[in-house]
Amino acid sequence: MEDAKKGIVTPSIEAVAKAEGIDAETVRSCVVKGLIAIPVNNRRETLPIGIGKYMSTKINANVGTSRDYIDIDAEVEKAKAAETFGAHAVMDLSTGGNLDEIRTRILKSVNIPVGTVPIYQAAASRKVVVEMTSDDMFNAVRKHAKQGVDFVTVHAGVNLNSLERLRQSDRIMNVVSRGGSFTLAWMLHNGEDNPFYAEFDYLLEIAKEYDMTLSLGDGMRPGCIADASDRPKFMEFITLGELVKRARAANVQTFVEGPGHVPLNEIELSVRGMKELCNGAPLYLLGPLVTDIAPGFDHITGAIGGAVAGMYGTDFLCMVTPSEHLALPALEDIKEGLLVTKVAAHTIDLIKEGPRERAWEKDLAMAYARRDLDWEKQFELAIDGNRARKIRDARKTESDTCSMCGDLCALKIVKEAFENKKTEE
Repeated sequence: MEDAKKGIVTPSIEAVAKAEGIDAETVRSCVVKGLIAIPVNNRRETLPIGIGKYMSTKINANVGTSRDYIDIDAEVEKAKAAETFGAHAVMDLSTGGNLDEIRTRILKSVNIPVGTVPIYQAAASRKVVVEMTSDDMFNAVRKHAKQGVDFVTVHAGVNLNSLERLRQSDRIMNVVSRGGSFTLAWMLHNGEDNPFYAEFDYLLEIAKEYDMTLSLGDGMRPGCIADASDRPKFMEFITLGELVKRARAANVQTFVEGPGHVPLNEIELSVRGMKELCNGAPLYLLGPLVTDIAPGFDHITGAIGGAVAGMYGTDFLCMVTPSEHLALPALEDIKEGLLVTKVAAHTIDLIKEGPRERAWEKDLAMAYARRDLDWEKQFELAIDGNRARKIRDARKTESDTCSMCGDLCALKIVKEAFENKKTEE
C-alpha cells in the first residue's frame, strides 16, 4: 500500500492486473484506497491474488486440526487438494497438536496465500484460554508474520462496547465465533478491553513490518437465522469501519469478515451495511448460510447465500463443507465444498463489474458446445469435468445426445428440421 501511494506499480500489482485482465494503474489506485487487498507476506513467495473491487470473486478453504482429531498429514493433503481444485487461499485453523509444525508444513505445501488465527496459538500456550496474556496474543501474531503467513484474522472489533450490546440483546446463540468467544471470555475474566482493539496501533506495526494483511474478524457474527440482524452485529460493523480507516492511514491492507447465518431477505442489508460502514473494504463471508436446518447440506446453503451476497458486493467467499456443524471436514468434504463454492463465485462474476466479460465468455462457450452436442468441450468447460463425464458415461446412450432424451433431444430435432428445410429449398 505504501508503494502504491508513491505511484509504484509493484510486481504483485502487475501480476494481479495481468491475471484479472485489467489495467495495472486501476489496480494500483484501488490498493491506495484500500478497495483491493493483495495478501502477500514479504517473507514468503506466493501467487499474488487480488481481492476486492473489479476483481473476480475469490474463494478461501479452511483446513486444520482440532484437539479431538490430530492428523498433520491429512491437513496438508487437504490444503494441497484445495489448491488443486481452485481455492485462491487457505486458512490453517488448527487448534490441536504441534501448531508450529502444522503451519510450517501448510505454508510449504501450497503456492497460494495462507491465513491463520493467531489467538488460537495464544490460547494453546496456556492451560485455560482466559489465562493467556496480551503478550501471548501479540507474540503469536508476530510469530505467524515472521513465518510468512499472508493474512491473519484478528477479532479486533470485539470490545467492551460490543460486549455491552451483547448483554442487552435477546440473542439465542450468543457468540459462535471461536476467536470471538476466546476474546469475550478473556475480557470478562480479566475485566479489560480486548488487547487487539486497545493496542491496535501495535498490531498495525507488526502487520506493516511484514506487509501482512489483516482480516478483521466477525466475532459477533450471528450463529442462527433468528439472530441475523441485531445490534451486536452492527455495533461490530461500526467498530471495524473505524479500524479499517486507521489501518489505511498506517499503510496496512485489510479486508473485513462478515456474518454467518442470514436469511435471504436480509443479505442485502448486511452486505451493503458492511460495505458502507467499512468504507468499501473487501468483504469476506462465510456463506452466509440461509437456513439452519440443513446439516449435511450446508455447503449448498452457504453457496446460495454467497451468490446472493455477491450481487451486493461480496468479494471473498469462505467455502462451507457438508460437515459444517457436524464434524471436522474430511478430504472429500473439502473438495465438495470447494466445487459448490466455485459455482457460487462464478455466478457472482457473471454480474460483477470487472470479471463479467470473462465469465460470460465461459457460459457462451458452454452454450455453443451444448448446441453442437460437443461433449468434450462441455467437459473441458465444466467446473468439474470429471464428475460430468462420469455421470454421462454411467447412463450413456447410443445417440450423440444424452440419455435423458436420446433421439427425442429438442436441440437435435430442431437442428435436423432446419437442415431438412434448407435441403428442400
